[in-house]
Amino acid sequence: MLEQQEVDIILSVIRRAEQLEQIEQFRIGRLVERLDNMKKSALGNGLSQCLLCGEVLGLLGNPSIFCQDCCKKACTKCGIETQCSQKTTQWLCKICSEHREVWKRSGAWFYKTLPNYVRPGKEGQSGAALGLQGAQRGGQKMAKSSTVSQTYTWAYSKATLGTLDFSLLYDQENNALHCTINKAKGLKPMDHNGLSDPYVKLHLLPGASKANKLRTKTLRNTLNPVWSETLTYYGITDEDMVRKTLRISVCDEDKFRHNEFIGETRIPLKKLKPNQTKNFYNCLEKQLPEELALGVTSEIYLLERVLRVGSLEERGRIMISLKYSSQKSGLVVGIVRCAHLAAMDANGFSDPYVKTYLKPDENKKSKHKTAVKKKTLNPEFNEEFFYEIKYADLSKKTLEVTVWDYDIGKSNDFIGGVSLGISANGERLKHWFDCLKNKDKKIERWHTLTNELPGTTFND
Repeated sequence: MLEQQEVDIILSVIRRAEQLEQIEQFRIGRLVERLDNMKKSALGNGLSQCLLCGEVLGLLGNPSIFCQDCCKKACTKCGIETQCSQKTTQWLCKICSEHREVWKRSGAWFYKTLPNYVRPGKEGQSGAALGLQGAQRGGQKMAKSSTVSQTYTWAYSKATLGTLDFSLLYDQENNALHCTINKAKGLKPMDHNGLSDPYVKLHLLPGASKANKLRTKTLRNTLNPVWSETLTYYGITDEDMVRKTLRISVCDEDKFRHNEFIGETRIPLKKLKPNQTKNFYNCLEKQLPEELALGVTSEIYLLERVLRVGSLEERGRIMISLKYSSQKSGLVVGIVRCAHLAAMDANGFSDPYVKTYLKPDENKKSKHKTAVKKKTLNPEFNEEFFYEIKYADLSKKTLEVTVWDYDIGKSNDFIGGVSLGISANGERLKHWFDCLKNKDKKIERWHTLTNELPGTTFND
């Protein structure tokens, strides 16, 4: 984490770099000015007269040389004898020789174009590239193109938005990502009083669900807020840590109009090590489109969004605990919580509850149901259900868990479900086997909710 003193040192180095670049622009500008003055003072036509001084050339006049770059004639006084790469002698007029000198001393030979420059007496004006004339054989003309200023204003734009102090911790055992928002400094004023009402919003990318968004409280009239809040994402897997990015946005809250964006920073979760807290002190940046932040092209981003529609992850995740109680001779099923559920209501939320069945269920008495949690996509239930069953019969059973959105006056909406048992696969099968192997031990696992559950008719 950078201290304020370290940030000041960095900015002072950047300011010094800008000063040096300005000095360099003036130096190149003087070279360009000298060359232009030579061109303006040229008096001859370069055929029967010397290109520079205008003296008559030929049998009755002064001896002449032929310039290898501009292919024009000059007198021997206005020509310069040089050696080419083949160590043979060739002549250049003074204008073309000066062209080559500017090309060499400005670094244009490396960049393939003349760097930005400022002419003497014309501060603040950017020069145009002179091109390749005089530096390429055959008299090819330089391409005239404007160059973009290469100053370090990007650093100042970040600094003016402010800095954010936060830390991240991936709890691998509990599949949780803890985001501690400590404080911000030097935020950009957004209100008429020269202050802001800042809050921090978290968003996991890719993903557009409200279940992926968390936020801090709003602090009034300050540019240096101290939140000291920890926001937690549950149901985060190792796969998420590899492919997801955390966007942290700082916004200004307005009561009578839309909230205003101040700045953001983005952290690829693959930078975090499991069970190790990592501290950050980042400069806020301007908002980027989601696909640019993820480092992918628009085509790939759109394709991924199409493929994600109706995919397993968009239905959400559920944490289930299993324990076979030898003392009670039965299976204890715990519905702990859900995360990132699909929104089923017009307000962007759901009113979720969970149902469980132990099948085959000939008498249809195995149904259990949790309480309804209103207007949330990350409900916490912490409810347990007991199924009286012999241990030997568990291998023949399948536990089906479904999540529903409660609606008044119409049919409840199915959100997603998961099936645990001998016929399952992957983590679902492993969870069931771990329960069978470890009697009297509660085993918790996160499972992805699917939009289809074999063997179940989705009617509530």
